[in-house]
Amino acid sequence: MKKLLGEERRSMLLDMLKQEGQPITGTELAKRTSVSRQVIVSDMALLKARNVPIMATSQGYVLFTSNEDTTRCERQIACRHTSADTEEELNIFVDAGVTVKNVTVEHAVYGEITASIMVSSRHDVQQFMQKLADTKSNLLLELTEGVHVHLISASSEEKIDFAIQQLQSKGFLITTN
Repeated sequence: MKKLLGEERRSMLLDMLKQEGQPITGTELAKRTSVSRQVIVSDMALLKARNVPIMATSQGYVLFTSNEDTTRCERQIACRHTSADTEEELNIFVDAGVTVKNVTVEHAVYGEITASIMVSSRHDVQQFMQKLADTKSNLLLELTEGVHVHLISASSEEKIDFAIQQLQSKGFLITTN
């Protein structure tokens, strides 16, 4: 494939994200467009600056379409647990049909720190946990003695309520919004 220039490449990246309908890694996008991963990171930053609804997740880049946001219920919930309980917490969500969009912690120096998670299935949870292990990364909750807030979404309030009940039974839930 020939090397694509700026706007042409960014247009192609958007088309790929639309067609794929699921996260695509920066490495894969770089291969498909014959550029470095760093060029992809820069392209994504430029697209985000134009208010294109792209999110970087642990599984790759994903493009959000407006109908996804309007047909789903969202809620923020505050949780507290240890790092060892993270996989169980995420599985509770996805088993209830809930997507964990992000996690936010309140840092004493930096204020709110939010990171995308975007897990919707046990497979996504396994990939997330494997990436944590492979990179030897720390979870944000380790900065706040386990306290964190998730933005979650589902196709119905009932699914969110069921997940919350399960979290309460495990002692993971602090409060909901």
